This record gives sequence, structure tokens and C-alpha cells, in this order.
Amino acid sequence: MGPGKKRTNILLPLLLAVFLTGGMLIGNQLSKIDSREKFQVYHRYNKLPSIIDYIQKEYVDSISRNDLVEKTIPEILKQLDPHSVYIPASEVPQYNEPLEGNFSGIGVQFNMQDDTVAIVNTIPNGPSAKVGILAGDRIIRVDDSLVAGVQMISTDIVSMLKGKRGTKVRVDIIRKEVPEPLEFEITRDKIPLYSVDVAYMITDEIGYVKISKFSKTTFDEFIGAITDLREKGMKKLILDLRDNGGGYMDAATKIADQFLKKDKLIVYTKGWSQPRKDVVASARGDLINTQVVILIDEWSASASEILAGALQDNDRGLILGRRSFGKGLVQEQIMFNDGSALRLTIARYYTPTGRCIQRPYDQGAEEYYHELQERYERGELNAAGNIEFADSLKYTTPGGKTVYGGGGIMPDVFIPIDTAGVTTYLSEVNNRGLIYRFAFRYADENRQALNRFGDYHAIKKYLDDQDLLHDFVDFARDHGVKPVTEDIIISDHIIVTQLEAYIARNIIDNAGFYPIIHTIDKTLQKGVAVLSSGDMAAR
Repeated sequence: MGPGKKRTNILLPLLLAVFLTGGMLIGNQLSKIDSREKFQVYHRYNKLPSIIDYIQKEYVDSISRNDLVEKTIPEILKQLDPHSVYIPASEVPQYNEPLEGNFSGIGVQFNMQDDTVAIVNTIPNGPSAKVGILAGDRIIRVDDSLVAGVQMISTDIVSMLKGKRGTKVRVDIIRKEVPEPLEFEITRDKIPLYSVDVAYMITDEIGYVKISKFSKTTFDEFIGAITDLREKGMKKLILDLRDNGGGYMDAATKIADQFLKKDKLIVYTKGWSQPRKDVVASARGDLINTQVVILIDEWSASASEILAGALQDNDRGLILGRRSFGKGLVQEQIMFNDGSALRLTIARYYTPTGRCIQRPYDQGAEEYYHELQERYERGELNAAGNIEFADSLKYTTPGGKTVYGGGGIMPDVFIPIDTAGVTTYLSEVNNRGLIYRFAFRYADENRQALNRFGDYHAIKKYLDDQDLLHDFVDFARDHGVKPVTEDIIISDHIIVTQLEAYIARNIIDNAGFYPIIHTIDKTLQKGVAVLSSGDMAAR
């Protein structure tokens, strides 16, 4: 590292101090030099750019103005809130793609298996499926680059396979029972990114929809899922927003609109320079009379909290789970000419009763995100009684229900973390990713047999007849986890269910995974019980 680079890092705190203190620090430094006239350019309202100009012209070493600016902007934003961020041009695509609903690539899901790219699934009618690539194929070369046996990481593989729509990429494939490598030329195309992970009927009357994020396509995906479930007899709905970190607010408000009567307030936003803006329900909702349960947890944030809060504050449906994350800030993204972007917090959003559910962030970003760990340590995830709300944060819904602001959505029915059957052995094999790795290997080696089955019922029935637990324990031992008989007896049902669910995912994707894993999901089972009984009272 050269001297100029070191000095640039030292200057960052100085620039920030000038920007935030109105020049007090720099004034003290100026008293030590004679060339005060050079600082006449530091006008009252453009001090920061003037300082950068001065550094570039007068600093002892050569300084890149662009590097200085790129490093200073994030430091400035850290002084604001945890969600105002600067995005360098090189990182904008990975920030935006999940919310855009598509990207350009070859249309495969893959896993790194023994340092080789193993195809888990191809996207139906996608570029790879069209040229004949199959699940179970191994990619050994991309264009002229060897990718097998060279310790490449997944992100590097992804960057090689993705690219502009219409461009071509050549891949060499090894396929079981084919002696020579196969070469395919694939034309990249738009690949959809779905935000509705799965939708299926849990009972004859209860439908289930899992939304993983709120993107541009979420509302249309949701309506498509609801239409399909209604054709299958759905009369009641479980909407799962657990682990959903948010996304576009309008996607959430459009879904809320489906459940609420005309003119019911969904959410409103306001900020120092942003006048209050109300979002109200139209008369177009198709689910106004459908009983609904919404599932949330500590990772449900932002748009998820808007949707849950809108229904809770309008006494519509029942919220089950654990207290949500607590993000009530609205960001606006602006693009710069060089392709970089700034997401700046411009307003707070408020639920219909007037709650702002944003958690405090005055102790800095690190403490802000560490608060979730503190919740765990305080026992908040185990018992509702360990959660404290100030009286000033209490609000009342039109139906007389007490709700709380100041730190996430508190569910109507609290469901603690399920620790039954959890042992040290189970934690170790999960933490090492051994259940997922065994499931992939099993599916890969038994793909011909498993491909005969088109639904999760048939796959589970087949797997129930196999000795998965014994085979897995041997696999785990070979990978450094010694069997603990007592733990295995306690955790056997969870282990086998997880194995079956992940094997099914490798064959028929989420349509196989979720219905199987849900058999040990206590929060979901409580939602089914509530809807089946018709007892929708908060308690």
C-alpha cells in the first residue's frame, strides 16, 4: 500500500468531522499554517466539495477524487440511519435483481458438490432446459474456463453464467452413463425470480401461500396463487411472511387491499420534507370475506410489517408467531450517471392506528442489528411475558384490541421457538450443512427412482420405506460428527423429516419441500388449528 492510499484513509474522519461540525476541526488545523487565503473557497453551503477540491489540488501525494468520494459517502450515511445506503455501480444489479423479479442467465439451480457444479434443477422452458441440460448434470467448463476441481466459489460461477440477454455461453457437461463430455451453447435470457415460494392446499378448505419478498411481480404472483387455490376449494387462507425482509411497499399494500373494505386505511407515510400520504383500500378486494391467518417472526420486516399491521389494525384476520423485526423507514433510490445509487430514508410509515413500528437506532447500526440477539438472550423468543412495551406505545384498534408500536408487530397469538427434539447432535449436523448435503447426494444417486413421482405424497411414501436415518448417521460420521445415540433417539423425527423435505426439494422444488417440512412446523400447525376451529379471537 502506497503512502497516498494510507493518507486517504486518515483523511476520511477529517472530512466527516468538517461536514458534521461546521468546520471547527479544520479551523484548528488552519491556525498552524499561513496560507489561510486558500480556504476562502469554503463557502457556507458547499464546504465538503470545496474541501475535496482543495485536497485534490494541494495534498502532498496524488489523490483520486473519485476514490475519496466513494469512500466518504458511506461514512456520511452511517451518521443517518441503518437503512440509508450508498450502492457502488458494480453492486447495483445484485441489489436490484431480487426486487425486479428477473435477471438474465442460463436458468439453472446448482449446488457445489465435491468442488463441482452440480445441476439441481433447470427452470422450465428456460435457456438450459431448451438445449437439453438435465438435473444431475455436472458443469466442468464455462467457455474456456475450467470450473471443476479448481476450488471456485459459487458467486464466481454465478457471475460467469449470468450475462446480458441474447449473449451466448458455452458449457461442457459430464452426464452419468455418457462416456464423453457434452458441449452445449446456451443463449442467455430473462429468468424469473419468484417471490411466492409455494401455494398449496393444507386441508380441503385451508390454502397456504408463502411470500419470501415483495418484488414487482409479487402481487400478480399472489393473485395467480389465490385463483388456483380457489379452484381447488380454498375458503380460508394462511399467509406466511416469516423470514420475509420486505421490498416494494406497493406490493404489500396491493395485497392488503384484497382483504379490506373500501376506504379502510392501509398505511400512511410522512417525513420532514414529505407530507402525509395515505394509502386506502379500494372496493376491488377479492378476499374481504376470507378468513386469514398471517404468520410472522423476528425476520419479518418492512413491507411484511406493513401488510401484517394493516390487517391487525383493521381487526382483520389474526397474526401468529413472534414479534417482527421493526423496520418502519421508507427509502427512495436515486441513480447517478456512473451507475451507482443512493437509497435514502425519506419518511416513516405508520400503521392505521398511528403506530410507527421502527426500532430505535440511536446507538448505531451495529447495536441496531445486534438487538435481535439481545431479544434471544432476554428470552423474548421463548415467552411473550419477556417482551416489554412502554405504555406510551399502546394503541387501540377500532375493535378494541390493544396493539403496540416502537419495535415491530407484536402478534395476536405468540408462538415461541420450538425446541422440542432439539439436541446437540441435531444442531451440529445442521450447522455443518450435513442434512442438506446428504439430501442432495441421495437425490442425485436415486434420481431415476425418484423422478417417477410427481407429488410430495408419493415421494414421502417412497422415502418412508427407506432407512434414511441409518444412512445419514453413517454419512455424518464420515464427515466428522460422531453419533450420539441418546440425541439421535430424541431428534430422529426431526432429522428424517428434514431429510425427506430436502430430498423432495431436489426433485420437485418447493412444492415438495414445504408440505413435508410443515408437518413439524408448530406455528403453521397452530394456524391450521385456529382456522379449523373458527376461533379467530386474539389471545
